[in-house]
Amino acid sequence: MWRAWLGGLLGGALALAATGAAAEPYRGPLFDAHLHYNVEACAHSSERSADCPYPLSDVLARMQRNGVRAIVANSRPNEGTRALAAAQDAARAAGVAVVPFVRLYRNRADYNNWFRDPSIATMVDTELARGTAMGPYRGLGEFHLYDSANADGPIAKQLMALADRQGLAVLAHVDDDAIDKLMAHGASKGRDTRLIWAHTGIGGSPVARVDQLLARYPQLMGELSYRPGLTCGDGQLCPEWRALLLKYPDRFLIGSDTWVNQRWEAYDSLMQGYRAWLGTLPSDVAQRIAWGNGARLFGLPEPTPLR
Repeated sequence: MWRAWLGGLLGGALALAATGAAAEPYRGPLFDAHLHYNVEACAHSSERSADCPYPLSDVLARMQRNGVRAIVANSRPNEGTRALAAAQDAARAAGVAVVPFVRLYRNRADYNNWFRDPSIATMVDTELARGTAMGPYRGLGEFHLYDSANADGPIAKQLMALADRQGLAVLAHVDDDAIDKLMAHGASKGRDTRLIWAHTGIGGSPVARVDQLLARYPQLMGELSYRPGLTCGDGQLCPEWRALLLKYPDRFLIGSDTWVNQRWEAYDSLMQGYRAWLGTLPSDVAQRIAWGNGARLFGLPEPTPLR
């Protein structure tokens, strides 16, 4: 009897450990690889406080208290990213490194037309030449393609070739078919194209297809905000996603995707959610997904402790 009882107790403990239910949250630094500071959060061209519900001091404080030590900033319009980059002293005090991207959108109308609009390419060239107070832009995007066929549009081809030529990363909100199309447009045909796949697929691309694309394109990175099927009902990693993260520990990033103000309001809980399931992974894997992969991608040093 006691042997059966002890066997059941040990079996339950092992099952608990396997699911990570008793794991401590990950405590290290976070790299938010998908952050927007859009006009709804702060209209930087306006002097009215009512037009800036989330001022720089507020958003930097949210990052600081959550241990977010670097961000990929991309905003509609690009004034939001330039404002984050210009706040060098405040960002440094908060311990936040800003990695600026040129977003392809001046307004909401550009979401559905950028891939065939020559003025978008002109705007991107102007922004790249202008740079930011923290230095040059490091990437292009986020951009959306709701129909993968539009990945073969003239501006999409032009900008992917530009990114390849200049060593810029790309943040793309696309399906799995569009990944193949976009990768074909650079000179390296995807071998050297640094593409961050927003949400690791819209509409929930099957894990087997994600696996296939990660194997095909060595610089493809999967960003995990809004990813269907990533976590199960308890907020912990679903088994097939846990297996994929363990198979490719150097290929995933986390992000907040603050595309609407409600995401800023939920920023604390979003980061706590990441820390919860990161804590169920081996510590070296958790550190890479939380911080190390983004830091390596953009050449950032280890963050210094905040005073």
